[in-house]
Amino acid sequence: MLGIIKHDLFLRHLEGYDHVESPNRLKYILDHLGKSPLAGKCRFIEAEPARIEWLEMVHDRQYIDDILSLKIDQAVILDWGDTVATPATPQAALYAAGAGIHAAVLILDGKLDRAFCAVRPPGHHAERKRAMGFCIFNNIAVTAAYLTEIAGLDRVAVIDWDIHHGNGTERMFEEDDRVLYISLHQFPHYPGTGSSGMTGIGKGDGFTINLPIGEGADDDDYRAVFHDHVIPAVDNFQPEFILISAGFDAHRDDPLSGTRVTTPMFGEMTAMLRETAERHCRGRMISLLEGGYNLTALAESVEKHLEAMI
Repeated sequence: MLGIIKHDLFLRHLEGYDHVESPNRLKYILDHLGKSPLAGKCRFIEAEPARIEWLEMVHDRQYIDDILSLKIDQAVILDWGDTVATPATPQAALYAAGAGIHAAVLILDGKLDRAFCAVRPPGHHAERKRAMGFCIFNNIAVTAAYLTEIAGLDRVAVIDWDIHHGNGTERMFEEDDRVLYISLHQFPHYPGTGSSGMTGIGKGDGFTINLPIGEGADDDDYRAVFHDHVIPAVDNFQPEFILISAGFDAHRDDPLSGTRVTTPMFGEMTAMLRETAERHCRGRMISLLEGGYNLTALAESVEKHLEAMI
């Protein structure tokens, strides 16, 4: 059974504020899924909030307290201009950070096979003490840390195919050999990190794999990178759990990228990872929503992604 983790708070973050990372992104996804044959094949589950001690595994306590204590009557800019908080944002961020853990517990307990976390705000740019790139808490990093630190897993793979490099996730695990971080991203592009020479530090050296992709890259380019680099690296690592930073902004119609990925390719990449998960970790896999800003392309790409998850 595929679980879809959602919550009303994810629709209230940035409500009434003009921003490319708008609640309409999630509305389009959920409305599209509600009309799809997939709706009868999924279990819709309310997200639960992250505990403070879970957030502290990847974030500084003062930063956590600063976010959760925000008293907001009107929009507040949290970084240099693109990460904004509105009244529902602190709680939305707390629930977004808890969604992956809720899914992980259900999967580890055998109550779900896989899960998609339809969360906002996204997470992979958030650093230990800093919000950036629309991200506040690093949702996927919180989940990966829970799996290694609390669930006791030795090998967790994080595959990030958002068009923007997940600088926050990389930095949080750059010295950790229990988390394999693989990122496919347009380069050079925001946030300017993710060169192929960045492979990790200390015992984590070799457990960060950056796969920069140039402007204009299409399905064939992504397919080749998956076949030649992503899948062999994951097979070699033999993960006990696979996590996906599922951004859909590599789509050819997305306004924030220069790549040419089509809707079906997101299903194809998902299928390759699902097969890898079945080889190594009994199919255990969770994806968390990151970017994707053309509303129609986003909703249709998520549908292909979930079809392949099932």
